[in-house]
Order: sequence, then structure tokens, then C-alpha cells
Amino acid sequence: MLLTSLDFRAFQFSQSLIYAIEEINNNSSLLPGISLGYKIYDSCSSTAIGVRMAMALVNGNENAVLDEPCTKPAQVQAIVGETYSSVSMAICLSSKQKYPSFLRTIPSDYYQSRALAEMVKYFGWTWVGAIRRDDDYGNSGMAAFIEAAEQLGICLEYTLPFFRTYSQEKVLRIIEQIKSSTSRVIVGFVDTWDLEILVQAFFEHNVTGYQWVGTEAWIFDLELATADKYSILQGAIGLSIPNTTVTGLKEFILDIHPLKSAGSDIFTRFWEALFKCKYKIQNDSDDTTVCTGQEKLSEVENTFTDMSLMPIFTNVYKAVYAVAHTLHDLFEHLKRVHFQTKEGEEVYFDKNGDPPAKYEIINWQKNKEHQHEFVNVGFYDSSFPARNRLAVNMTSVVWVPVSVCSESCPPGTRKAVQKGKPICCFDCIPCAEGEINGIKCTQCHQDYWSNPSRDKCIKKETEFLSYEETMGILLTAVSIIGAFITLVIAIMFFRYKNTPIVRANNSELSFLLLFSLSLCFLCSLTFIGRPSEWSCVLRHTAFGITFVLCISCVLGKTIVVLMAFRATLPGSNVMKWFGPPQQRLSVLAFTLIQVLICVLWLTTSPPFPYNNMHYYKDKIILECHLGSTIGFWAVLGYIGLLALLCFILAFLARKLPDNFNEAKFITFSMLIFCAVWITFIPAYVSSPGKFTVAVEIFAILASSFGLLFCIFLPKCYIIILKPEKNTKKQIMGKVLAKVGHSSKLATHKILFKGLDASE
Repeated sequence: MLLTSLDFRAFQFSQSLIYAIEEINNNSSLLPGISLGYKIYDSCSSTAIGVRMAMALVNGNENAVLDEPCTKPAQVQAIVGETYSSVSMAICLSSKQKYPSFLRTIPSDYYQSRALAEMVKYFGWTWVGAIRRDDDYGNSGMAAFIEAAEQLGICLEYTLPFFRTYSQEKVLRIIEQIKSSTSRVIVGFVDTWDLEILVQAFFEHNVTGYQWVGTEAWIFDLELATADKYSILQGAIGLSIPNTTVTGLKEFILDIHPLKSAGSDIFTRFWEALFKCKYKIQNDSDDTTVCTGQEKLSEVENTFTDMSLMPIFTNVYKAVYAVAHTLHDLFEHLKRVHFQTKEGEEVYFDKNGDPPAKYEIINWQKNKEHQHEFVNVGFYDSSFPARNRLAVNMTSVVWVPVSVCSESCPPGTRKAVQKGKPICCFDCIPCAEGEINGIKCTQCHQDYWSNPSRDKCIKKETEFLSYEETMGILLTAVSIIGAFITLVIAIMFFRYKNTPIVRANNSELSFLLLFSLSLCFLCSLTFIGRPSEWSCVLRHTAFGITFVLCISCVLGKTIVVLMAFRATLPGSNVMKWFGPPQQRLSVLAFTLIQVLICVLWLTTSPPFPYNNMHYYKDKIILECHLGSTIGFWAVLGYIGLLALLCFILAFLARKLPDNFNEAKFITFSMLIFCAVWITFIPAYVSSPGKFTVAVEIFAILASSFGLLFCIFLPKCYIIILKPEKNTKKQIMGKVLAKVGHSSKLATHKILFKGLDASE
């Protein structure tokens, strides 16, 4: 009976170790005068046997029975361990507290798990399933993969344990669960023997169309890829140990002629299994081929002649050299070793005794002859910066599905996790105004607002009454026209200053009133344009002071009219108390009170530029904050008080003689003035944005035009169109008639002396 249970891969590993030892022993520069020896034991992939053999090697009791205590001194200085994690405990052995003397030449599966997660994320697969070998290798590796996947936003729909000894019932349950799933990607943390059984089950139940992602344990297995039923794995992609070679190693592995191992029963048995022959035929009926010892390996194609695992054999080679270099460096700590192989590859270990994790990314593809090929499409190197660790040539990759639980949310929406499902399963909900999409809707900065598609924050539009817009242009034009008309009237009054109509209307107060009205028109311009510190201070103080100056002049004129006609009564001497000096003093006193209010306002809490973001959500209103609202309303209140006093006095003087109707005109002007500013208050409070400023400018212009036209337009009419009425006789006619003959002369003098301060 032929011996067919020999593991050819194990022989390849053994040959790699022997080659490295012989090469070191023949190297005069490394460990000169010292020869390395070796003992090789088969763990049979059993954890118990592996531990027993390791303890036997350390204590020299490899031939002892199981119950004999390990008491002999150590016979070996280093052990090159098992390739399987279940035997070597590859994951937890990185703990230096528990295993201070353990090092590895192949990266820990912890790094492979993270590299797999990053690769899955790279391809956009956020909804995947996983099958793990039900032992330390699979369970520990999958735990590390799940941890990394969660950090990268990948969700696992399922993670199923599997072992080659599982019953058909268990395998069937696994198949049914995979068929009922919605993910199209399967991460296989298994070895080749497990995958053979799984693929057979997939083939029998016609489970196809899945993208397989594999570990280095099976992704580069040629035997696994060649059978027809393994087309189920077509397009598989995974991590592989970098394809490095050692000069002469391949030839040494294949050079196992039994003549070089005479007397070695294991090589004889190996030769028989390799060529399917026997050296000794026990009976003639046995149709087995007789071994001649001259069989050629070139005529054989099996796992022993397959050198696809050369990168793993190289790790055995490096392990032996690591030990040799450590001994050469006076047995320093092995983890401090840093050397280069003869091929130029650097070998060193980190603080955990791990080498840098380097993998090639392998993709299963078919060539033109429909033969399987393992195509290198990228790499993973943990020694690189995080953003550069994974590199994939996307144009070279062949894979099947897109695997997501929910499609990516379109711009302007956010993810809302579906109740009872993983975070990769979500609904897309539109972002609110002022927010943009992402993992969560993010509020834009207060100076920004979301665009209509909710995928970008754009600068908020600013609003203020500008000189460039239509309303600003119109108000500016009206302001300038008002100031120009005022100037024209002033020039006209100066030209006719010696005529009765001008002299009888107190020319000094008239010119001062015209000057203050021109300032009122011009101060409205400070309300237009982008608010600044100086404009905010100037607009309110200039407005308050110029209007008080204006109303003070009108109030002075009203008092003069009343006093003049009171002085016509017999024995009255009131005009000496309100002559020209008193008129000037009253105007100055009234104005100084407003100046004092403005100074207090600016000292305590002055107006300042303010970006109002509360009225509109998508717009910023540039305005002048009042600072102290008490100061603002004190300024307005004082203007209103003077205007009301002026209106009352003018109303009392409304029945003066018709030809001298100054009091009536003042009454009309004050009526307009008060009406404008009474309606201004609710309009000012309720107007939004730049319209607040427009309302204030309109109130200034309307009240200024009211004063200008009511007080000066009738006089301009007489000066220009009715010059015949611009005489003392016409002005004093009805006045003298009403006051009586005995007081005519006195009235005439009082009117022209009282009303004209220049005389």
C-alpha cells in the first residue's frame, strides 16, 4: 500500500531550514568555528504534540514518556516554530509580558487582519460577510479584523465559524445563511483544507457570484486554484507574503535524491510517495510501479514541485539566520537584530518582536488559455505612513460584485441608521437649511450657509443700503437735490436780504435755519453705504444735532412772532427780553442740550457696526447697532419735545394778520414734521434689514422738505413772482389795521426791529 499521507509542504519547510543551516556552517564570516545543528519534529498540526515537542527540545527529553518530568538542562538555544497559529499561538505571542523570548519572521495575523480591513474599505465594500476557521488562528484573526472594520465603517452581516471536521448539517446551515444574505463579499479567514471543503459545498449547492477575500493561508495555493469546481473562487483577491527568493534554495529543496540520504527511512518513504512507486514489492499481484531511484522530478507535477510558497520558505530561512546573527552578536537580544540577507532584504523586529507587516495583494484571474493566474495587483506595508500603506492597481483587478447594505447618500442628505441594523444599513434624510452632508449633517459656520444641493457651505450674502442699488441712488439724489434747493433759497435770500419780506422774517434766524436744513439733507448720506465705526457714530449724532439746530431756529422764529405782536399792546415791553442776543442764546442753549445728550451716549455705549445674522438665515444684515437704546431714544425724544413745543406756540399764533402769516406756515411745517416722525417709529421698528435705514432716511428727507417748503416756499413765491407785494405797506397793511391807529407806528417799528435781528 502506498504512503500518501505525507505532507510535501512540510518537507519543503524542512529543506529550507536545512539549507540555511548548511549555508551558515559553510560561511566563515558568520559564527566562525561554530557549527549549528538541528532537530526536526512533526507536530501533525496538533497543539498538544507541538507543545510536547517544544518542551522536549528545550529540556532534551524528546525520547521521554509523557509522564516523565522535564528536568534536564536546555539542549537547544532556539526553536523555529510551527507555521500554524493554533500551534504557535501567533496572535497572543506578541505579548512580551507572557512570551518575552518569542519572535516571528512572518507578520502577526493582527497586521494581516487590519490590512484586509483596509483593502476591503479601499474597494468600497462596506457590507460583507466572513467565514473563519474555528480555532485560534481564525477566531483571533477575525476578532482583529472586526475591530479594524468597525473603525473603518465596515459592517459584517455575518461571521460564521467553520472547521473541516464539521458535520454536513452544520455545513448546510452555513450555506443557507450565506444564500439568504444580501452582502456579496466573503472574507475567508481559513486555510486551504477548510476552503476545499467549503468550495465543494458551494459547488454542490450552486452558490456563486460572491467576491472572495483571502488571507495568505490560501490565496496563493496553486492546487486549490486549478480544479474546475474552484471557479467559484474566480476573481478572489487577498494578501500574500511578498514574493522573495533565496538563491539556491529552490534547487536545494528539489535535490532530495535518496542516495544522498542513504539509510534514511523517511526519505525512502518520501520518494515512494512522490513518484507513486515502491522499492520493495511484497507480492507479484501488486501492480505498483517499482522505484528505480533514477526517477526525475521534472516528470512530476505536485505540491512538492510547486514553488509558489517560496516566500514562506524564505521566512524559515530568515528565522535560522536571525538565530545565527544573534549568536554571532554574543547572544544579544534577538529582537535587536537588524541585518540583511544576501538578497538585500532587511530583517529586523519591532518592540513586540514582530517584523514589519508586508503583503502582496493577489487577484485570482484566468489567462487567455483559461488557466488560473495569481496576479500581483498591489501591496501592503505597515512600515509606511498610514495613508501610503495600501496601494492597488485598480486597472489590473478583476472582481464580481459591489457589496453595500445601502447605497451612498446623495449630496445634501445624511445617514440615518435603520433601527435594529448595523451602521452600514441606513436611510438618507435631507439635511436642514444651513447644514451640509457628511457622516452627519454639519452646521455651516455662522458666516456661511448651505447651497441648494446641501453639499457645500457658501459665504452668506451681505445686505446693506448701498450707493450702487436703485434705492440708494434715489435717496442720494433726493438728498443732494434737497441740499441744492436749500442753497438756492439761501442765495436768493441773501440777494434780497434788504427787502421787507426777508427782513420781516428775521433774516439771521432764516439763514441759520437754511444752513441747518442743508446739513439735515446731507446727513442722510451717512446712512447709505457699508456701515463703519465712523459712519455709525456720525449718522446718529449728526442727525440729532442738526435737527435740534433746525427746530431751535424755527422755535426762535415762532417766539419772536408771538412776542412781536404782544409788544404792540399799550405798555408792553416784552421785546427787550427776547431781542437778537436772546434769540441767538436760545438757539445755542437748545442745541447744546442735544450735544450733551450725544456726548453721554457716545461715552457710555456708542453705536457700532454689527452683523445681524438673526433676521435672515441665509443673509447677513450689515447695520449700525445703537449701542445704548436709551441714548438713541433720548436724542429722538428731545427732538420731538422741541417740535411739539414749537407746534403749540405756532398754533397759538395762527390767527395773526393774513398778510403776515409766518405763524401759519410754521404750524403747517411742524404738523408735517410731527406726523412724519410719529409714523416713523412703528415703521422703523418693523422694517427689516436695509429698509430700516431707508425708513430713517425717508423720515429725515420728508421732515426737512416739509420745513423748507412750508416756511420758505411762500416767501420765494413773493420774491420771484409777486415782487409788488414785497413792500412794508403790503406786509404791514392788515397788521396796522387791526392793532389800531394809536399803535401803528409802534407796531411798525417793533415788527421790523423784533423780527429782523440785523436791524
